[in-house]
Amino acid sequence: MIRPARALLPLLLLPVLLTGCDANTNGGTAADNADLDAAARVWDVEPELVYVTKVSGYTVFQQSVGEYHDEFAAAYRAEKGATKFGLFVGRGTMTAENCSKQPLGEVSDKRVTCERDGDAWYRKAGESHEYAVPKDGVVVRLIADIDKVDRATLRKAAEAAHRPDDAELAALLPATDGADT
Repeated sequence: MIRPARALLPLLLLPVLLTGCDANTNGGTAADNADLDAAARVWDVEPELVYVTKVSGYTVFQQSVGEYHDEFAAAYRAEKGATKFGLFVGRGTMTAENCSKQPLGEVSDKRVTCERDGDAWYRKAGESHEYAVPKDGVVVRLIADIDKVDRATLRKAAEAAHRPDDAELAALLPATDGADT
C-alpha cells in the first residue's frame, strides 16, 4: 500500500511543477493577480504598490515587508555585514518642480537636493540619499544612509525595481511552517 502512495505523490505535484516551469518560460512575468492581491491584503497595501528589486549581495528582510505610512515597504540587508537599504513605493509622481519639495524618508528638517539620472532622480538630504523612480502613477524609492550604502548600489537597486514574479512574491511572504493561514 505504501508504494502506490509514493508513486502518486509525484503525479500530484506535477501540476505545481509545470505551473512553476511555465512561469519561468514567459520571462519571469509579474505574479498572478489573485496571488498578488492576496499578498497585498496581508500587508494592507494596494497591489499596484508591490515592487521588488535585486542587488547582488543583498536579500529582502521578510519581517520588514508591509505597509508603512500608506506605502509598500521592504528592507534589503547585506548578506555580509549590517548595511541595508529600504524600498518604498507610494502613489504620486516626481518631477523637477516637486522633487526638492518632497521629504526624503524620515529626514524632514534638511534641504533635499535633486539630480536627474536617466529615468530616476538621485536625491540627498542630511545623511540620507535615495533614488526615486516614477513608474505608472507610483514612485519607487530606494533609500539608505550615505555612509553605509554607496550611490552605485542604490542606482542598481533602482534600475532593477520591478513588479514581483511568483517566486519573488513567495520570497516576500513569511514562511508558514506548515500552519494553515
